Amino acid sequence: MKFVVAPDKYKGSLTGFQFCEAVENGLKMVFAKSEIIKKPLADGGDGTLEVVKEYLDANKETIKVKDPLFREIEASYLLSKHKGIAYIEMSEASGYKLLDKSELNCMDTTTVGTGEMIADALKKGAKEIVLGIGGSATNDAGMGMASALGYVFKDKDGNTLNPIGRNLEKVFRIDGSEALPKLKTAKIKVACDVNNPLYGKNGAAYVYGPQKGASTKEVELLDTGLRNFAEVIREFSDMDMQSISGAGAAGGMGAGAVVFLDAELTSGVDLIMEMAQFQEALQDADWIITGEGQLDGQTLSGKTINGVLKMAKQRNIPVAALCGSVDISVQEMQRLGLSYAVSILNQIGSLEQAKAKSFQNLEQASFNFAQLLKKCQA
Repeated sequence: MKFVVAPDKYKGSLTGFQFCEAVENGLKMVFAKSEIIKKPLADGGDGTLEVVKEYLDANKETIKVKDPLFREIEASYLLSKHKGIAYIEMSEASGYKLLDKSELNCMDTTTVGTGEMIADALKKGAKEIVLGIGGSATNDAGMGMASALGYVFKDKDGNTLNPIGRNLEKVFRIDGSEALPKLKTAKIKVACDVNNPLYGKNGAAYVYGPQKGASTKEVELLDTGLRNFAEVIREFSDMDMQSISGAGAAGGMGAGAVVFLDAELTSGVDLIMEMAQFQEALQDADWIITGEGQLDGQTLSGKTINGVLKMAKQRNIPVAALCGSVDISVQEMQRLGLSYAVSILNQIGSLEQAKAKSFQNLEQASFNFAQLLKKCQA
């Protein structure tokens, strides 16, 4: 039999690579001569960097950049020089993980550091850039990123504005005459799994502003700023940002990436599957085994398992999900298209105890699944 093992991580417990190892151990106890293809995946969130590193055969580049509050820090991204591809996670330079809770306020944070990483990758020969935009601490619509790449933002008096959320409503004119020339030829894709518009009640400020430290009044100001920014962009590029699904992602970085990078917004898991040559790995596969920490209603929206299921359905390959916990109904399981789903937990205990035994429990769950398959074949 041929199994393709394609999980996300168990957050705080197992990496995708460890998942693959545990499942292989369990399967081999029953199907000793089976072919097992290990393809750990991710959706652009935490843990994606290590997964991408495997598929790009890339090196980690560490440079000095500005953090969300303009302080100098070291940030890393991946660069495969022989493939000419860079993978950059916005959170490495512009993420809320870099700030103390007391420092969070997206009125005053910037994406300059993300732009500095993009500029460095282009300078070092990247012809293609994949940008993950999860976990940001910002709401500047990519103004900081663009500033680091040579764009200049002016107020009505011709003064250059500091690229922060507070100043979105002051932007009057955008000057792109000094933008990096290499942007014109680079192919840039953005891992974006939300469909929020740029502004309005479902936009960047109202949906994500409060968790980034903005008060109710500041959310209103940021939304006003995003509306103004959209109008200035329309004059600058003749593009309607509000009509682009995902423009409001990462504090408006979705919009900024489209306008200033000529980027394509696409599913994070689809991008990772493309890098992993996942479609090719499915040739003649009998089963796909996937998993994540918790299988729940969120699985339907952009998460790794949903991406795996869509591709499996195209090829009519059954999918088994081995998860830390399973919180979906039979109807939801059928709607997802799962042939088999089980929680690997086999005893009552604390969350920490469950995490500590994840590898052992997953190994046993894989063995049990293989035994069931074998009996069905008899």
